Amino acid sequence: MASARFSVSRSLHPILKRPHFPSFPSSPRFAPKALLKSHPCPLWSSSFSFCLRTFHRSTSPYLVSSSFSSLSPPSMASSVSVGHNIESNPLLQDFDFPPFDVVEAKHVRPGIRALLMKLESDLDELEKTVEPSWPKLVEPLEKIVDRLTVVWGMVNHLKAVKDTAELRAAVEEVQPEKVKFQLRLGQSKPIYNAFKAIKESTDWHSLSEARKRIVDAQIKEAVLNGVSLEDDKREQFNKIQQELERLAHKFSENVLDATKKFEKLITDKKEIDGLPATALGLAAQSAVSKGHENATAENGPWMITLDVPSFISVMQHARNRALREEVYRAYITRASSGDLDNTPIINQILKLRLEKAKLLNYNNYAEVSMATKMATVDKAEELLEKLRSASWNAAVQDVEDLKSYSKSQDAPEADNLSHWDMSFWSERLRESKYDINEEELRPYFSFSKVMDGLFNLAKILFGIDIEPADGLAPVWNNDVRFYCVKDSSGTPIAYFYFDPYSRPSEKREGAWMDEVVSRSRVLSRNGTASRLPIAHMVCNQTPPFGDKPSLMTFREVETVFHEFGHALQHMLTKQDEGLVSGIRGIEWDAVELPSQFMENWCYHRDTLMSIAKHYQTGESLPEEVYLKLLAARTFRAGSLSLRQIKFASLDLELHTKYIPDGPESVYDVDQRVSKKTQVIPPLPEDRFLCSFNHIFAGGYAAGYYSYKWAEVLSADAFSAFEDAGLEDSKAVKETGHKFRETILALGGGKAPLEVFVEFRGREPSPEALLRHNGLLPATA
Repeated sequence: MASARFSVSRSLHPILKRPHFPSFPSSPRFAPKALLKSHPCPLWSSSFSFCLRTFHRSTSPYLVSSSFSSLSPPSMASSVSVGHNIESNPLLQDFDFPPFDVVEAKHVRPGIRALLMKLESDLDELEKTVEPSWPKLVEPLEKIVDRLTVVWGMVNHLKAVKDTAELRAAVEEVQPEKVKFQLRLGQSKPIYNAFKAIKESTDWHSLSEARKRIVDAQIKEAVLNGVSLEDDKREQFNKIQQELERLAHKFSENVLDATKKFEKLITDKKEIDGLPATALGLAAQSAVSKGHENATAENGPWMITLDVPSFISVMQHARNRALREEVYRAYITRASSGDLDNTPIINQILKLRLEKAKLLNYNNYAEVSMATKMATVDKAEELLEKLRSASWNAAVQDVEDLKSYSKSQDAPEADNLSHWDMSFWSERLRESKYDINEEELRPYFSFSKVMDGLFNLAKILFGIDIEPADGLAPVWNNDVRFYCVKDSSGTPIAYFYFDPYSRPSEKREGAWMDEVVSRSRVLSRNGTASRLPIAHMVCNQTPPFGDKPSLMTFREVETVFHEFGHALQHMLTKQDEGLVSGIRGIEWDAVELPSQFMENWCYHRDTLMSIAKHYQTGESLPEEVYLKLLAARTFRAGSLSLRQIKFASLDLELHTKYIPDGPESVYDVDQRVSKKTQVIPPLPEDRFLCSFNHIFAGGYAAGYYSYKWAEVLSADAFSAFEDAGLEDSKAVKETGHKFRETILALGGGKAPLEVFVEFRGREPSPEALLRHNGLLPATA
């Protein structure tokens, strides 16, 4: 039934829409099957840079109510680890902001077990006293779900940003107990029957739209969680769920460990000829962290890793073709051999998902996934094919252009370009065609200026003020910033954390947004005003180096805008029903709308010029450079579109037609799908699937298409501002207000298609997306 954990990221960013790689999310739907997950960037997305001291008790009356004062420690002492006083366990304190600074691995086992005992007791009570009414069913249910969401969310978040072997072991040990409770909650017949009774009652028509959505979603989720299964089948279902949760965690850990494992120390500067100063600085910093104390950007030694900033800089700029090949091959075979091999995990996950689908009387797992989305399998495939055919000829031309250009530069590989040549020659062609060098733009995008410009845009569009609030809430790393969001009257309406920099030794790759707590009337601190939402945004951009601030690539700027779009939908919600406020309860294929919408503003002249100030001189980005950036927006758009379509099509193929243990391996399927979706097919030894976190450890299983689905929605939404006139400040403010009052305010309390129509005045069309990508003529 109700689940408890989200996260939004274009970790899970798309996989590098332009170059980036994965992170994770999962459905913002309340089903114990997932316990809310995060929203990552797409792989290779424009946004993906390819994607106790004290318990800070605030006087603010309506922040996080996560009180565990009703726990009675003495009665539990025997069942949790002796030596760790439950009363002082930071996971179980009453706090306004989570005590991220003091939670350690040693708190996880006793804390989570004490929490689960309390929630089991609360659930027992609810099942005994439940009635088909809001106060006797939904409100106590929301309190149970919320506690688990907040506390498990703290632990899960720390595992993503401050990973240690001890924390992993603790999470792995208590995770089955957490899943067992979620399954019991999701399969509660008294709760399920009470929701059905509400739906069948004479009061149904008087319920608000948001409440009807909650009831319908809970009934559907209960069925998808196996509530209707007979005892033996339910037991089998539960075993599958436990194993799937374990395998997903193991999959992501293997990817992280495999990424960390690759290190290439270079002492001869000729070997890294072409790498820009920022990349050399980062490589020297990596070398220092590995014990080469005297490493410098100028003299080395330099450590090349598979962390995204390092990987991308080599792929785009290293003139040493052998180095590019070595790093590329290492990247596409991560977690595909030895102790870290994800191949058997992939096979087992796909087999178990199919078994689960059959138990629920579905033909395949994609049908299970689509049961809670806007699209159907047929509609998703139809959209992907429409976009594929519009992108194909342009992508073929992209490859021809690279061949011609590399030949003109007397490149020996010109007649036989391989995967490790594409990014390098794309970057050279872009520089030649538009006279734009991404590295030379970095000085114009300092972290502080980018954030100032982003916050100013939010003020213009949505009438909010964002102020630094560092020190108000504990943080997990000194680089983490904390902000307060205020409305036009100066009243706080939300808070958020931002963890911007790459820390490969302890932090998951990618970019994502997640909820810390959601807006809720039921969980109000003082019984009147709703509890305020809190979010966190996580990126992996280039950190400061020496006396230089963090200087961002344009793609890293897009990533920040993307994640901030997710955060805005969480923070600016006006929905007080906690189960559908913010990003909760929104169909998964609509959840990327605000994030992808915000990326469009990176190309808006006034917005970009407010951000792009040279960090030393303060001069603005030259006008001619802005115009070149604008022109370069559609550079290789066909190839980049096909890349996303390949990931989405492969995901659907694996979850519809693929037969586990059948004649084809998952890698055979990858090669087959790639023939239709990639101009240059992957290498036979490509094992990209072994690091495809989105679909094997995130919430995008049979759902990666949703990046493209939501891109249609977001491009069409932005075209409303184009129609109103981007240079007309009054019209922009009015349209921004309408966007805030619909897309950002209504949360999961209204069907996303209805929300879109309320904003746009009509149903969505792919025309704006194809126009923005310069692909419209291909559809004629």
